[in-house]
Amino acid sequence: MLVGASAAMSIPALGQGTLEDYNRAYNLRNRYGIHKTSNLYVNPMWIGDTHLFWYVDQTPEKSVYTMVDADKRTKKALFDHKTLASKLTAAGQQANADKLNLGRLMVSDNLDTLRFALNGHNWTYLSKKGELTDNGAIPPMPEQPHWMVVDEEKGDYRIPSPDGTKEAYVKDDNIYVRDLKTGKETQLTQDGTIGNYYSAYLQWSPDSKKVATTKIRPVEKRYVYYVEAAPDDQFQPKLHKQEYAKPGDELRFKHPVIVNVETGKVTLPDTKLFDKQYEISFPEWNADSEAITFDYNQRGHQVYRVLEVNADNGDVRTLVEETSDKYVNYPRVWKHYLSDGKRMIWSSERDNYQHLYMIDREGKQAPKQITKGPWYVRQVLSVDEPAQKIYFTANGVQPDLDPYFIRYYSINFDGTGLTDLTPAAGTHRAAFSKDYKYNVDNYSSVTEVPKVVLRDGQTGKELMTVAEGDISALIADGWKAPEVFVAPGRDGKTPMWGNVYRPSNYDPNKTYPIIEYIYQGPGDQYVPKSFQPFNGFMQDMAELGFVVVQVDGMGTSFRSREFENICYKNLVDAGLPDHIAWIKALAQKYPNLDIDRVGIFGCSAGGQESTTAVLHHPEFYKAAYSACGCHDNRMDKIWWNEQWMGYPIDESYEKSSNIVNAHKLQVPLMLVVGELDDNVDPASTMKVVAELQKHNKDFELVVIPGAHHTMGEAFGDHKRYDFFVKHLMNVNPPKWDEITYPNRK
Repeated sequence: MLVGASAAMSIPALGQGTLEDYNRAYNLRNRYGIHKTSNLYVNPMWIGDTHLFWYVDQTPEKSVYTMVDADKRTKKALFDHKTLASKLTAAGQQANADKLNLGRLMVSDNLDTLRFALNGHNWTYLSKKGELTDNGAIPPMPEQPHWMVVDEEKGDYRIPSPDGTKEAYVKDDNIYVRDLKTGKETQLTQDGTIGNYYSAYLQWSPDSKKVATTKIRPVEKRYVYYVEAAPDDQFQPKLHKQEYAKPGDELRFKHPVIVNVETGKVTLPDTKLFDKQYEISFPEWNADSEAITFDYNQRGHQVYRVLEVNADNGDVRTLVEETSDKYVNYPRVWKHYLSDGKRMIWSSERDNYQHLYMIDREGKQAPKQITKGPWYVRQVLSVDEPAQKIYFTANGVQPDLDPYFIRYYSINFDGTGLTDLTPAAGTHRAAFSKDYKYNVDNYSSVTEVPKVVLRDGQTGKELMTVAEGDISALIADGWKAPEVFVAPGRDGKTPMWGNVYRPSNYDPNKTYPIIEYIYQGPGDQYVPKSFQPFNGFMQDMAELGFVVVQVDGMGTSFRSREFENICYKNLVDAGLPDHIAWIKALAQKYPNLDIDRVGIFGCSAGGQESTTAVLHHPEFYKAAYSACGCHDNRMDKIWWNEQWMGYPIDESYEKSSNIVNAHKLQVPLMLVVGELDDNVDPASTMKVVAELQKHNKDFELVVIPGAHHTMGEAFGDHKRYDFFVKHLMNVNPPKWDEITYPNRK
């Protein structure tokens, strides 16, 4: 559906946006496909407790399942491919020995048994005996609840005690225990009701004497409704209903409770330290059975505590607390209780970066910082208590490299001995053997093809080359790597990192409009750092005759909290001042880029941000394509928006609203929405539409029937191409039926 579509424009002599350009864009994925490359996606898999791993050695001609012996530094075929292919063919599977594709492959430690999935069935192959067994159809995955559905924690779960003598369960909203020998059932609580019930997720104490859980006071839920206008399985429309909490909605309250199974004593701790809940975690027992711990995430996310409750008297004390005048980045919270019961390792951004700290659980000593510096701990892989060592990933440790490159490290509990275990340029993905003696390191960048090497897991020393990517066929077909471009942002000093994609027939003597792809939502960084032979959001647009760019501005993650904090109560900023400064610097370096013809597109948060760009910066951004945007943060999901915009709802939500600011539209805008978007309420887009119509604004609207959260699918992609060709090139795009699509007859 189109609303207020702009009239067709005349064709200038640019030689861009032509039928040839469209055909090239649509066929680019096939030209730059994996079938023309070697070893771009190596995924090493260690075999059990051994020092053996396998991977698929992939070339255009064949795929070989290859086993590497890390101790001996040797490689050989994991199994006889011809024999297995013949066995599969005899079983009716039409297998090609050079192109086997075994899903979910598991290899036994002694290498004699392969278990895999193929054509919807599970198979077992005894390689030494040559016996192949069809284990039957893969059972369908159980339907998972939608991610917005809050788990009510109900159900008939019989939880056995550690000593095997009893089982605990919830019945009629109360806790019961049954003696497994006599069958005697005992009701432990009497006060559970439908409006204040006990969670069925019961946790036994290690000594089998107590049970911990939470008592839940539910609230009325909010739902979003969708009309599916053209379902495939019936003629008439369908109405769909989706649980969907939004910012400001009332939330349930959970009260930890401990029940002594032997005495029947119920311990309910005072709620003072966890009374303003966004969420609390499931209680965990200490090893000595004397207390439980749980995490408390305060509504508004400015306080996060780990609390301990004494199992006998209910006293509550704080083990560790994080506070912020903006937000605690709770999705990054990580903790590990050490076996001595006295210490825990904790992650925190308290010094402006994400680092690890040693916490004294008894509170007698101040936290001791383990990792330190202007860089970010990304993920803890393992805590080796006997060796007093932590293995983790981080970015930004090397100040002379791209600050987003991920590397693997180890460090001692006392903060000494920081060791780079993947010391090569690029961003890394490593797989360690179970004992951490070896790691298989796969590294690349957007300009350098992947290389896979075996390293010493303790020193990072390279031991052998496992595989190397080969894109010679792509290069012969005109492929060129994107350019990594760095320039200061709004403050004139902080470097912003982005990628630049040019057409494969790029001519430096031609002038090119610029299109920015934006996804600037906080909580991550988004510019690709690893090698990609084809970036579908970028390169296809470039082939039409644009230079397409993407940059991470302030408000995104993993540089510093100061860098990210610009987003707080200020999603309207969207990092756009940094993006504009960066694009201007790019155009200054390359004068053939037309700074007066800049467009922007994005989906979801990027849909919101691209519309924000043209509403608030029309002097720079001259056209926007916005798909499934969360255009008003009061309309969107609770967890995303209260994290960055705060609670309770205040004027900052209105300030960031594209609905409120829709009247400012001055340049072309195409809004796209999936009819069944279950991520962002489609009403968010439609309220922008209503406001634009109210103010007599010219724009375009594309509704994709039956679609969920989408950039626009095939139809929307084509509308996006035409939209920017019209408005940034001033060109009439070719007729749709003239374009040669892949596999089109």
